Amino acid sequence: MTKPIQNEELQAEKPSVTLPGTVEKIIPSAHPNEPEKAQIGVEGADDLYRELRVENALQDENGNQVALKPGAQVDVTIEAEVSATRPKEPSKGNEPSRRG
Repeated sequence: MTKPIQNEELQAEKPSVTLPGTVEKIIPSAHPNEPEKAQIGVEGADDLYRELRVENALQDENGNQVALKPGAQVDVTIEAEVSATRPKEPSKGNEPSRRG
C-alpha cells in the first residue's frame, strides 16, 4: 500500500525569511469578545514598523492552547507564493564610487 501524497509535498518550497523577535508586552482584551494580543518587536525591521500585534493564541505539539509570555524570544517568518515574488535587482548602494 502506498502512502498518499500530502498537499504540502506537491507544492514547491515558498520563498521565505525568518527574523528574530521578542514579545515586548501582552495587551489585555479591551472587550470580552476580543482576544488578548501579544506585541512582538521584530529585529531588523524599520523603527516605525518594528512592532507587530497578533492574537496571543498558539498550539503546542499536543494541540493544547498556549500563550506567549513577555520577554519570550520568537521567530517571525514571512513567506510568499513563488508567483508573488520577483528576482531582486542588485543594490546600487553597495557598488564602489567610480568618480574620477
